[in-house]
Amino acid sequence: MDEEVIPILHVEDAAAAAEWYERLGFTTEWEHRFAPELPAFVEIARGAVRLFLSEHKGDARPDTLIYLRVRDVDAIAAEFGVQTEDAPWAREIELRDPDGNRLRIGTPME
Repeated sequence: MDEEVIPILHVEDAAAAAEWYERLGFTTEWEHRFAPELPAFVEIARGAVRLFLSEHKGDARPDTLIYLRVRDVDAIAAEFGVQTEDAPWAREIELRDPDGNRLRIGTPME
């Protein structure tokens, strides 16, 4: 097993959040609830990149920022209708998911 870090993002509705993240190429791997009426905890993945989406209070703070390095930020920018910006280290965009979590997404400069 490879060691990894998996960020946890707080969401109000894990199913709606997972659907939004599908636009970024993520798919739902699994969902857990201790009981049907209790909050969901969901893993989504895009290749080897994984995120946990949690409806549990206290699992993560709102307005969290994560950085996602991708091969083609221009394709994602087109999907979301935003402009890329060039930084010295990468071509980037910044998005907010429906719960206000911030995603800085970039393709490294060659």
